[in-house]
Amino acid sequence: MMSSLTDRILQTAFEALLNRNNELCDHVISEDAEIDTLEKQVDQNGVSLLIRFQPVASDLREVISAMKISTNLERVGDHAVTIARRAKGLNSRATVPEVILLEPAYQSAVAIFRDSMRAFAEADCELARTLKPRDRELDTMTSDISEKLVARATADSEFVVSYLDLIFVARALERIGDHATNIAEDSFWRVQAADIRHTYGQ
Repeated sequence: MMSSLTDRILQTAFEALLNRNNELCDHVISEDAEIDTLEKQVDQNGVSLLIRFQPVASDLREVISAMKISTNLERVGDHAVTIARRAKGLNSRATVPEVILLEPAYQSAVAIFRDSMRAFAEADCELARTLKPRDRELDTMTSDISEKLVARATADSEFVVSYLDLIFVARALERIGDHATNIAEDSFWRVQAADIRHTYGQ
């Protein structure tokens, strides 16, 4: 439920950005509260299970990974809200065509996020291992976008505030990739009892 809702508001946030739609921005912001509530429920249920049943081995990893993944989902939701709020700021000013520069990064971030949840749902460790290199590609992409936007802002000071908003959107997309990678790594640990953070795709 959390992943579906998070996916939906992320899509909505970027649609609001592309279409300059304040109503969609407000919808994202209001729906994020439900994600926050679900995160609390997952944590409460997880702590209750740990106290009542004192699970070990795979059962313990199941509970802990679910709690950690819910935290990352909540963070992705927060970044969707950041995109929506920056979109509202952009909507209050003249259109800047550079918004289209962000679309490839958005597509990459969404794909990584969806694959991370598929790796979790299907216990697909091979898929989980592929996400860190893809996240590094997203990092490079968003860094390049930010450099281009800084150059545009330097050349055209009239739109500095709008270019800054777009830079913050790029940063949000980069962070979404990071959280998706965290989900994949926790999924791997849940199945294999092995910590692959900092140990692959180097």
